Amino acid sequence: VQLQASGGGLVQPGGSLRLSCVAYGLTLVYYDVGWFRQAPGKEREGVSFISTSDGTTHYADSVKGRFTVSRDNAKNTVYLQMNSLKPEDTAVYYCATDRGGYSGSYYLKYGMNYWGKGTQVTVSS
Repeated sequence: VQLQASGGGLVQPGGSLRLSCVAYGLTLVYYDVGWFRQAPGKEREGVSFISTSDGTTHYADSVKGRFTVSRDNAKNTVYLQMNSLKPEDTAVYYCATDRGGYSGSYYLKYGMNYWGKGTQVTVSS
């Protein structure tokens, strides 16, 4: 099982980025998927979640209204559209997946079973 996050980069405050999470060795349609981030010297933060069952989404308060998670099952990919980016969004972003069936809030707090390599997002002028 391998997850690969991509799409990070350097963007100015107020800008946008779209992250992609591609899965290899598993079919993402059967898995819940979460996005997490970790900034230097800070704890990991759960950012966003999308369920496999009905597409239910969940967001951390810090990104609500600015980030949108979606999935394209045909491409075995989950996206995180990030708008109105702020310097405090700077972090390494990871996607993760699980089949435990727990709620989005649970997963964002405790993490998930399978993790991919992260992609760096830097928001700076």
